[in-house]
Amino acid sequence: MNLEEQYPKLFEKLEDKDIEIRHLLNVDENEEDYDSEEFEFDFEDYNFIIYIAEPVQNALGEEKMAPLIEKLEANDAFENFVASEHDLYGVKSNLNGDEIAALILDMVEGMV
Repeated sequence: MNLEEQYPKLFEKLEDKDIEIRHLLNVDENEEDYDSEEFEFDFEDYNFIIYIAEPVQNALGEEKMAPLIEKLEANDAFENFVASEHDLYGVKSNLNGDEIAALILDMVEGMV
């Protein structure tokens, strides 16, 4: 994925121009883990955990993080959505991780 072509407004705001998608956000499958209480997202209710990394937070600015959460929460792609923190979310979706990342980056691109 060529970030500069696909997300030109976001890319323009990034300090590090040699960046990969994993530096912008992480979309990880939420799996059942009996040994850890690290995540508060029940794997049955939220099949993905999303972390919005600092470069995206900086590009959006603090004032646009709340509207991003509202847009994500209202999006039909997510059956369940919860924001644990301003940059950490649990979602239940039929999309795969790459599709979720693209959806979020498209939203961010429209907001910067």
